[in-house]
Amino acid sequence: QVQVVESGGGLVQPGGSLRLSCAASGSIFSFNSMGWYRQAPEKHRELVAIITRSGSTNYIDAVKGRITISKDNAKNTVYQQMNSLKPEDTAVYYCNANLKANGDYFRYYWGQGTQVTVSS
Repeated sequence: QVQVVESGGGLVQPGGSLRLSCAASGSIFSFNSMGWYRQAPEKHRELVAIITRSGSTNYIDAVKGRITISKDNAKNTVYQQMNSLKPEDTAVYYCNANLKANGDYFRYYWGQGTQVTVSS
C-alpha cells in the first residue's frame, strides 16, 4: 500500500521559516513528479511548487524567491523550504505524488496535509 506522509508544519511568525517534508512509501517502482499544494480557508486548493524526477521545478508567482522545492530520489521524498513567510501563506499544505507502484499504473497519491500558520 502506497502512502504519502507530510510533516514539518507549525506556527511561525511573519518572516519566519519552515521546512516541510513529504515521504512516499510502499512498493514504488518510479515517480514522475512530486508537488506541494495548499488550501487556505474558503479557498480552492492550489499548486504551490512541483518537482520532476529529473529535477526541473515550477513555482507559482506568489512564492517565487521564498520557497524552494527539492527532492531525494532514493528516499522518494520531497522537501519544501519556506522562507520569509507571510500571513497569506497560512494554509493546509498537501503533498501530491505522481508515481507508479509495482504492478500498477501511474497514479496520483495525496497526503493528509500539514497545517502552516503564519501569524504574529
